[in-house]
Amino acid sequence: MITVSCYDWVPDFAKGHVRDLRVRWALEEAGMTYQSKPIDHVEKNSPEYRAWQPFSQVPAYDDGEIRMFESGAIVLRIAEQSEALMPADPKRRARTMMWLIAALNSIEPFVFGYSVAAVFNREAPWSAEARPVFEQMLKKKLADLSQWLQGREWLEDRFTAGDLMMACALRSVAERDFFKADPVLSAYYERCIARPAFQRALAAQMADFTGEAPQQAA
Repeated sequence: MITVSCYDWVPDFAKGHVRDLRVRWALEEAGMTYQSKPIDHVEKNSPEYRAWQPFSQVPAYDDGEIRMFESGAIVLRIAEQSEALMPADPKRRARTMMWLIAALNSIEPFVFGYSVAAVFNREAPWSAEARPVFEQMLKKKLADLSQWLQGREWLEDRFTAGDLMMACALRSVAERDFFKADPVLSAYYERCIARPAFQRALAAQMADFTGEAPQQAA
């Protein structure tokens, strides 16, 4: 049985955004059964857990053959075992990996930088000066992504792990309507999170915070 670590508690604003969601979504898309392992904020610093996840974060992953950490690496591991997430053709596999890394390297750092300045430190004296800089950089990256998506439903010819990771990278700014005025990017994001596998993964993460069984997606 695949095991994925997760937190048993986070502040309300973080619920639905902790990165074990990415792994759960990939497993749901791949049709792989898994169990979650909720940990508290004491256990994450234990020697036992740090031997699994040296940075005391989630998710950590164990499929019986390999133990891993880092959500991008874990999603890639899952995708390599599932044509639902990664095509069999070598060239298309390479492009799936390319987009997965692009989400983590070309989009997410700019989302994070903007969020640090505009959300988490919005009252800090430096925020007023830094925010426009981060906002401009992020808008440029999102404009590039939107241009690529013109006339496309997905990043390539069908949904892959690249789309999964891209949607995850976009979520925090999407929920603040950052690109609401861009119909191409907005429609793409909505297609991603409307997928039943995403809805099941989100319900499962939320259930681990409440201790209740997840509601089935319609």
